[in-house]
This record gives sequence, structure tokens and C-alpha cells, in this order.
Amino acid sequence: MNNKKFTVSSFLNAKKNKQVISMLTAYDYSTAKTLDEAGVDSLLVGDSLGMVMLGYENTLQVTMDDMIHHCKAVSRGAENAMIIGDMPFLSYHISVEESIRNAGRLIQEGNVHAVKLEGGREIIDKIKAIVKAQIPVVGHLGLTPQSVNIFGGFKVQGKSEEQARKIIEDALLLQEAGVFAIVLECIPERLSKLITEKLDIPTIGIGAGRYCDGQVLVIQDMLGMYKNFTPKFVKQYTNLGQSIDGAVKKYLEEISKREFPSDEHVFSIKDEVLDKLY
Repeated sequence: MNNKKFTVSSFLNAKKNKQVISMLTAYDYSTAKTLDEAGVDSLLVGDSLGMVMLGYENTLQVTMDDMIHHCKAVSRGAENAMIIGDMPFLSYHISVEESIRNAGRLIQEGNVHAVKLEGGREIIDKIKAIVKAQIPVVGHLGLTPQSVNIFGGFKVQGKSEEQARKIIEDALLLQEAGVFAIVLECIPERLSKLITEKLDIPTIGIGAGRYCDGQVLVIQDMLGMYKNFTPKFVKQYTNLGQSIDGAVKKYLEEISKREFPSDEHVFSIKDEVLDKLY
């Protein structure tokens, strides 16, 4: 359980000392505060907010302004956890200069401590420039949701020799470029184990098995907020969606019968005051 500021050094020390790094997504103040108080090491303000908070089909419609808005809210709620903000689609794809500017906005306006970029060798120049600008960077390999149209959907990556070799090579290139951690998403467990062993920096798994240096899940998934779809790699630690559904139905029933508000929920006024109002 984290009871002091978690930093870049904390990530690296955790890898060195074989301590598992905990990470969950957060998109708002109250959730961030709750997770921080529970002792989560790091909070990821993911561009997944496009799907779980804004109702988009994927992450591609999320803008820098969306990210900054949610990062600011999370930063107000977290006292000790390290906050990592996703750089959304097209925020680091056009030029090195624009990549630095957008990463700087997440730090300066969003109050995050680090930024996360999806991709490998094709964005190395952007990562090196951002790191050179004194902004900590987390990499992201495997299933990179911003590339969903290229992948043809949300599919496991790294099953073929060619794919697996590219992910390994990209991980080493990212480390060399200066990232302090890498998220590995939806790749075979033994591949993530191999990558974790090859790297000096920590790996954070999501659908990447048991051997990563840390784990991350989308908070709505692990709390069981949705009925329609649960990815294979998600464990629901509670069924909050069902609890909310039950509570709302109880509320609707009680107000329809005028059982709520009851005496304990109302404020009184003296009779002599009220008599003067008629």
C-alpha cells in the first residue's frame, strides 16, 4: 500500500526490489481520491475515457482538451499516487515540436507527472524529444487502441514470430529512448515474461499475464460497471453495476410511494412562523 509520493524513482526501485506496481485508471476527482486513499501506486488517466466516460466507440475521438479536463480533476483528488496522462490520437503523430507542446500541456495544464504514448520505433524521435524536454514518458506496446483500425479490431498481438520479435525490439528501443516504464497490452503471457526479463525498466500488464512488474485495469471494468461486455483479461472484484441498479430501483420505488423523503430527511419550521405566511 502506497502511503508516500510514488515517483519515477519509485517505479524503478519497485522493479529492482521485485515489488509489484499497482495501477488503475481514473478519470474524475472522487474516484482518484478513493483510489489514492486505498493506496494505489499510480493512476492512469487513459484515453479510454472516450469509451467509458464519453460513450465513444473507441479512443480516436478523444482530444487534448478532453484529456486535460480529466487530468486536472484526477490531480485534485490524488495526493500520493503518480498520475500518468495518455497523449491522445494525433497529439504526437504530426511533428516533434507539436508532440513536445502537447506533452507539456498535459504536465502544465493537466498537472500529471508523466505522459504515455502508444507505439514503438515509429515514434522514437518523439519520445526522445519529450524526454529531453524533462517530461517523464511511459511507453505502450502490444494492442495499442489508437491503432484499432490497422489491427482490424481489439485483438491479441504478438502471437506470430514476426509480431513477437517486433514487440521485443520495440520495447528495447523504447527503453533506450528513455521511457521509465512500458505498458504491455493483450500479448501472450510468455512473451510479456520474456520482455520483462530483458528490460531494466518495469512493465505494466493489461491482458499480458502474471509476470509483468505491475498490473493495470480500467476501473469501470474491475468494479463490474457494465453488463454487456467483459474482456477475458478482466477480473471483476465487485458488481457495482448491479448494486447501482438495485439502489436506483429502490429510490424510484420509494419516491413513487412517497416513502422518501421521510421525517429524518426533512427540515422543520415553527408553527408560529408558518402561520404568518398564510
